[in-house]
Amino acid sequence: MSIEQALVERSNNQCELCAATDTLSVYEVPPVKEAHSDKCIYTCQVCKDQIEDTAELTPTHWHCLNDSMWSQTPAVQVVAYRMLSRLAADNGWAQDALDMIYLEEDTLAWAQQVLAEDDDLKHLDSNGVVLKAGDTVTLIKDLDVKGSSLTAKRGTAVRNIGLTSNPEHIEGRVDGQRIVILTKFVKK
Repeated sequence: MSIEQALVERSNNQCELCAATDTLSVYEVPPVKEAHSDKCIYTCQVCKDQIEDTAELTPTHWHCLNDSMWSQTPAVQVVAYRMLSRLAADNGWAQDALDMIYLEEDTLAWAQQVLAEDDDLKHLDSNGVVLKAGDTVTLIKDLDVKGSSLTAKRGTAVRNIGLTSNPEHIEGRVDGQRIVILTKFVKK
């Protein structure tokens, strides 16, 4: 059985991300050393173009991830995690979904592998130290949080930070509220 035949059978001949039924094709989830149906998903052209960055990201299209992120197929889970990570900086629903998604340890490592290899996207603190997801940082300035009366005080530790698609922004919780923080106002 070919890879495409296996994916058609697994997906019921629909996109494994958004359930579309037209212009479907095989997408190999990187990194791929050897082609295998377990390392591929069956996806529509709209999803494929946005995954590969050949088309502008349309956040409303990706609301489908709220369902597909619960797929039992690791390759689908990996793509859902990566797309939610790309969308999380500007879309609260994507960050909420990313906070809920559960991946087995090896699947999570696969999902984060390509994200970690993106050398163009380095988050640096005020001292030029590289920040990684899960780090703890300290605020170096009092920050007024837009849209609330909260002021994040200088010296506040922000634990388990999240990285965004913008290298000048990180996300973290201050006083129980998830906020976006400029990297120039934190130190590791």
